[in-house]
This record gives sequence, structure tokens and C-alpha cells, in this order.
Amino acid sequence: MKYVPIDYATVKSIYEKSGLSSIGQASIREVKKLIGQIEEATGEEFVKMEMGIPGLPAMQTGVDAQIEALQHGVAALYPDIQGIPELKNETSRFIKLFLNVDVAPESCIPTVGSMMAGMAIFMTVNRMYPDREGTLFIDPCFPVQKQQCKILGHTYESFDVYNYRGDKLREKIESYLKTGKITSILYSNPNNPAWFCFTEDELKIIGELADKYDVIVIEDLAYFGMDFRKDYSKPGVPPYQPTVAKYTKNFILFISSSKIFSYAGERIGSMVISEKVWNTRAPGLKRYFSSDILGNALVFGSIYALSSGTSHSAQYALAAMMKAVNDGEVNYRDQVIIYGEKAKVMKKIFTDNGFKIVYDKDLDEPIADGFYFTVSYPGMTSDELLEELLYYGVSAISLSITGSEHTEGLRACTSLIRPDQFPVLEERLKRFHEDHK
Repeated sequence: MKYVPIDYATVKSIYEKSGLSSIGQASIREVKKLIGQIEEATGEEFVKMEMGIPGLPAMQTGVDAQIEALQHGVAALYPDIQGIPELKNETSRFIKLFLNVDVAPESCIPTVGSMMAGMAIFMTVNRMYPDREGTLFIDPCFPVQKQQCKILGHTYESFDVYNYRGDKLREKIESYLKTGKITSILYSNPNNPAWFCFTEDELKIIGELADKYDVIVIEDLAYFGMDFRKDYSKPGVPPYQPTVAKYTKNFILFISSSKIFSYAGERIGSMVISEKVWNTRAPGLKRYFSSDILGNALVFGSIYALSSGTSHSAQYALAAMMKAVNDGEVNYRDQVIIYGEKAKVMKKIFTDNGFKIVYDKDLDEPIADGFYFTVSYPGMTSDELLEELLYYGVSAISLSITGSEHTEGLRACTSLIRPDQFPVLEERLKRFHEDHK
């Protein structure tokens, strides 16, 4: 082993004692724990790219509103399980102003982040029909969502969309839907981890197939408006955030506060459900819930059983932040565009030192600079690359845990990297490249 920035013997010892059979198959949290142990033992700071968490201060509008709510005593009161009216109304406005889609406040339900929203939706939607089995994931995807299905005992299907963009997407999705076993389709847009974005034509294909096969599309908008190639941040003014909701009434949207408002710590988000889905009657629901109406089963069955709603004060925070952007007082894009600026610099550092961008195109257009990007190094699998980078003080996660077929790739997150770490990243990757040519 040539010179490496982090003590080789220490890293090797900690990794072997971690109990991880393969770092490439480790979860995001397991990688984070391992990096923390190495940093503590060596005193060396890593360039940490494994965690997809915001690296910016929370929006002050939300903080002030939450403090005020607490001072008014809401901490002592159970919130309405359906959400406070202020948040439901502002969520409905937000969807209209930034997606140009009409949704009733009634079907805008606050959740303990999009993670809880996913669990509640799987518990409900995937139990509508006794003869259907579960969700079709358009990969790569956030791996914990599949874990949720596994915990619930639900089967699922998935495919890497890399080779099925454009018109090819229709035939590929339909090959799963025509089996009659799929209840829902899930994807994120922009995509976590690959950061590609579906085009309007692709969203139309998904919407048309959802209607044809009576399947519900779950669109995870965790990175709302963060395709910085276009400005989606002006309320009521096109262009609008692309969404499948323009092409089907069979939709459920996840709206997160974690990234666009940097409000991850309070675990507050919203699920937005179309009127058609909300009022769908499915006799199969009566096997698990008291109602066969999906909206009622979801709220008074799944959400009630999971958490009896979500944080009372955090709902006031999210309502205030949404109102601020709805009214045009705050532009969320101005606060998060730094992620795209950092991605541009970081991607160049990687490619200048022998790395390649794995998911590099949206059809014929270069992929956006944003919260995530993907990299590989010639001749190395993701497991080999991820382990080797430990000795150079650089961390990421393997694409293999996201459903990607690119077994040589890693996902890198830009959020926690400080500009003063760019020279450190460049020095370490330059050393890595010289050692692995």
C-alpha cells in the first residue's frame, strides 16, 4: 500500500471489526457510523458524501413559526390527525402555484417526513386488491423504500431505467403492469441517487399507463424544484415543476421539507392525494381497515396506527414556510442553488482525476448539477472503490443498494461538503488516481 491520507492499519482494523460483510452492501447509516469511528480514531476529517442531508441552516421563517406555536402551548395538545387547517390550505396552494395542479386541502396530509408517508401508503395502497402484490420501483431509488415493503411482507418489482429512457419506457413499464400484479409505481424526480429527471413525454407515458391499468403513481418530490437547469420557483408562473399529476388522476405526491426548506430535523412533510385516489373504494381494504374508502383507510387506519399524526408545532413551521414561498416573500431556489454550484466543482475534480460520471445524460441533455451525482473508476467495482476510498478519506455509498445495474458506481452527495474542502478533495483524489492508474 502506497502513501494514503488516512492511516491504513487503523482503517483496516476498524472496517474488519465493524461486522460489515461488504461495505458495498452497507446501508447509508452503517457507512456513516463506520466513517465516524475512523474519524474518531485517526483525528482526520473525511470528505463525507454518503449522507443525503441538508448542509444549510433551516429556513428562519419556519423556526420562528414553530417557536411561536410552542409558546402558545401546542406542545400540550394532540394535533388533528388530518393536519392543521393552515398547513392543509398552504399545501394545496403550493401544489397549484408550483405544479399547476388542483388538489383539495382535505387530501393534503402532513406526515413525519416522506419516509412515514411511504410506509403509510404501502400499508394502504398495496392492500387494496387481494390479487395484486405490490409496487413497481423505477430504479435507481432510495433503498429504504424497498426495505419498507420488505418489512410489511409486500413483494415488489424493479428495473434500472438507464437503458429505458424515452419511448422505451412505455414497453418496459407495461411489461410489468400487464401481469395484473402491480398496485403502485414509485420513482423520485429529480432522481435519488442518479439525479436524472423524467421528461414531460416520459411522465405522460407513466400517467397513461397508470390509467390503462388502474395503478397509482407515487411521485417522490423530495428534491422539489432542484433541477436547476430551469427555474421552477416563481409562484403561479411557468415553467412548473414537472409532475405526473398533469397526465393522470391516479397520483400521490410526497412533498418534503428536508431539502428545499432545510427542515430535516423536525421530520415534517406532506402527502398529496388526488381526489380520484382519495375516494377510491376497494373492498380489499376491509381486510385490514374499517373503511373501504382509500382516504379514510389511509388516515384513520395506517397513519393513526403508525403515529397518530405528526408534530403539532412542526406543522405550523411548514405552513409558514409554504405560505412564504406561496406569497412570493421567499424564493426557496435562491437558498438551495448552492448544491448545484458545488456539484459542478466536485464533478470536475472527480473527472479530472480519472473518474467517470455514471448517469451522465437525460436522453441527449447533460444531467443537471444538483444534490447528487454518480461516479465510477475504471476497472473497479463499487465495493472495491468504496473500500479503497476509505484510505483516502472520502466516503460515499454504493449504487448497488439503490437497484442500479451499474455495479461499478457510487453515489456522491454535495450537501455536507464545504468549499474549503474542495482543495482537500482534489488532493486526495489526485493521490488516489496516481496510485491506481
